[in-house]
Amino acid sequence: MQSTYLTIALAPLVAAIVAGLFGRSIGRTGAHSITIAGVGLSCGLSMYVLYKFLYEGMAPFNGTVYTWLLSDGLSMQVGFLVDHLTAMMMVVVTFVSLMVHVYTIGYMHDDPGYQRFFSYISLFTFSMLMLVMANNFMQLFFGWEGVGLVSYLLIGFWYTRPSAVFANLKAFLVNRIGDFGFVLGIAAVLRYTGRSTTRRCSRT
Repeated sequence: MQSTYLTIALAPLVAAIVAGLFGRSIGRTGAHSITIAGVGLSCGLSMYVLYKFLYEGMAPFNGTVYTWLLSDGLSMQVGFLVDHLTAMMMVVVTFVSLMVHVYTIGYMHDDPGYQRFFSYISLFTFSMLMLVMANNFMQLFFGWEGVGLVSYLLIGFWYTRPSAVFANLKAFLVNRIGDFGFVLGIAAVLRYTGRSTTRRCSRT
């Protein structure tokens, strides 16, 4: 199932990159088609994973996909922890995102930043998936920061409007407060439990 989990997480990211970098080349139809296809694929596979848990009794998955740093016993990894709760959240995230993508076709129809908006919301989906599927604190923090970054970009999407710039700044400052608390929590876990912050305990 590891390849399935990778596809769920990476499909929105690939779609976001294509829509963001090649938006002018593929046009509006291409931008919304590829992002909806990416999120739709993630949604379909997430539902399949949830079905496997609910009706076939599939065992939870907790594994490392890629180790990107080893230093003096500290291991920083990209990994997934997928159990019943994670599978449910994956379905919620991808299904809601899919509905947002479909709604955006009409909502942003006349906006000159059409392709850019679709790239942002697809990237938001990727960040949320990395957050809910993470099996370690570093990846969890990466997902949190990704969600915060894309929220910042979406809130300030119409950057020529003073109200959007003000709301953008306010969201940025609030997120930084959350970051500080998050880092303190990770440090406290490391200090009082002696566990590596690079792996969370299974929720099952």
